[in-house]
Amino acid sequence: MTRTVDVAEVTDATFAEQVLAADLPVLLEFTAGWCPPCRLMAPVLGAVAAQERDRIKVVQLDVDATPETAAAYGVLSLPTLMVFHGGEPVRSMVGARSRRSTVGPCANRGEPPGGVHGRRPLDLNRG
Repeated sequence: MTRTVDVAEVTDATFAEQVLAADLPVLLEFTAGWCPPCRLMAPVLGAVAAQERDRIKVVQLDVDATPETAAAYGVLSLPTLMVFHGGEPVRSMVGARSRRSTVGPCANRGEPPGGVHGRRPLDLNRG
């Protein structure tokens, strides 16, 4: 069984520093406390955060507490997952999913073919 970790939270005030200026690709979940599918995503994202901590940063943003960023990116449904790399969104998905179907489409986003510095390409489908 894969160990999970708590996913860091970002706000409108910390979004630029924590997501746009991040050294690693960032998987961001737009979420809300009242959203049951969002709660289903917590263990999935926690497992990804633990498994790939040196390769991808996983964070969440509560759209009720910090609505400006969600509005700026046109988030209309929850959960919405976006992958950012180099300060730009490179992938977006809507809805709760298994780990494989959630992050599978994100695999290798933000990394050139063959991986970075001779490492294997980012594979979020493992486990």
